[in-house]
Amino acid sequence: MFDLTFDTDGVAKKFGLEGTLKTAQIIETGHINNTYLLYYDMGGNKYNKYILQNINTNVFKNPAGLMENIVAVTGYLKERIRESGGDPERETLTFLPADNGNYFYADENGRHWRVYRFVDGTYTRDSIDRPETFYDAGEAFGRFQSMLSGFPIETLHDTIPDFHNTKKRFAALREAVENNLSGRLEFARAEVDFALSKEGEASVLVNLSDAGELPMRVTHNDTKLNNVLFDNKTNKGICVIDLDTVMPGLSLYDFGDAIRFGANSR
Repeated sequence: MFDLTFDTDGVAKKFGLEGTLKTAQIIETGHINNTYLLYYDMGGNKYNKYILQNINTNVFKNPAGLMENIVAVTGYLKERIRESGGDPERETLTFLPADNGNYFYADENGRHWRVYRFVDGTYTRDSIDRPETFYDAGEAFGRFQSMLSGFPIETLHDTIPDFHNTKKRFAALREAVENNLSGRLEFARAEVDFALSKEGEASVLVNLSDAGELPMRVTHNDTKLNNVLFDNKTNKGICVIDLDTVMPGLSLYDFGDAIRFGANSR
């Protein structure tokens, strides 16, 4: 549940933010972390905007490792973006260190916080309005993977172990079907039977990876449309966000997840 009764400015100031906090508003998109947009008055009619997030440690049980991943990946991206003549302040996220030297702050209630700069002149979309939108999002995710092709993936933590392990996911499905804890199996029998008929296909990528026939890459693992920032002027996808699930994986995971989202009309 979102909360604005905590000392927003006090938490944010742990990250060295300057100016006077004028407003803090809840960002309700996203389902995992609590997210707030902060406006800091710098005087002279100038404002700096930041995103403050409460990391959901029920989902991400190693916030230190998670932030190590994100800082390393965004730092690497900034170098590649500079080399290509791009703008590293707009084409990847910029996280700020806390006064403890880490890129997160744990408060007295055990909540873990982080701050990054808001990317001005951008917007997100939750649904595909035209084919070009989906193409531009795919191009942004493809560029993200391409720029990270030389990143040392052995240095990354698994933020959610077995997140895309389809063999284990299928085993969990079988267990859920056998237990039928909700008592609703018969209402979904046709769908369940269809899913169970695909068992042979569910293990293809994992088996190829285990056999060394598919290389591991730095993958985003949550390639939804609303994890891309689009430029207000060009409508092009310029920045990939929501980097909590960045970890070693197969590029086909990202492709498949994007197609799953893109093919959904709701």
